[in-house]
Amino acid sequence: MVREIVLYPDERLETNCAPVDQFNNGDVDALVAEMFESMYFHSGVGLAAPQIGVLKRVAVIDLSSGRDPAQKIVLINPVITDTQGTQHGEEGCLSFPGFVEQVTRSKSVVVDAVDPAGAAVRFQGSDLLARAMQHEIDHLNGILFIWRMSSLKRELIRRKIRKMIHAGDWKSA
Repeated sequence: MVREIVLYPDERLETNCAPVDQFNNGDVDALVAEMFESMYFHSGVGLAAPQIGVLKRVAVIDLSSGRDPAQKIVLINPVITDTQGTQHGEEGCLSFPGFVEQVTRSKSVVVDAVDPAGAAVRFQGSDLLARAMQHEIDHLNGILFIWRMSSLKRELIRRKIRKMIHAGDWKSA
């Protein structure tokens, strides 16, 4: 089932999500399946559960946009355990449609998480994968990508969104 994407300034996007503590009951598998389906439908490469209104520590990533099933990544209760270097590049977010800005992130990361069955997994990524993992984990911690840019850029985006909401061109919650 395709879920609607929660748009900024919905407060759920800035909420620290609860860890998943129940596995093997079908709920996690169903959530992950809905997240991938929703992410593909909305043309994303990553999606965090709060972006569909679920305040759980679950994120999915697929840099192939569904073309290569081997690239599907599920992060449950993820923690970044190592970072190296820096990269500066364009970043967008499904909760901020139409906005793309420069954001600085770590160039490579190691992420410890669990899979849908509750087994420990470790992912290592650099460049775009590292950017995607950091972006989605930020969502689970209630941190939006606008908080990773200059205060001037952030305020310009917030002002544009307020104008769009006032004009009826932005469907906020």
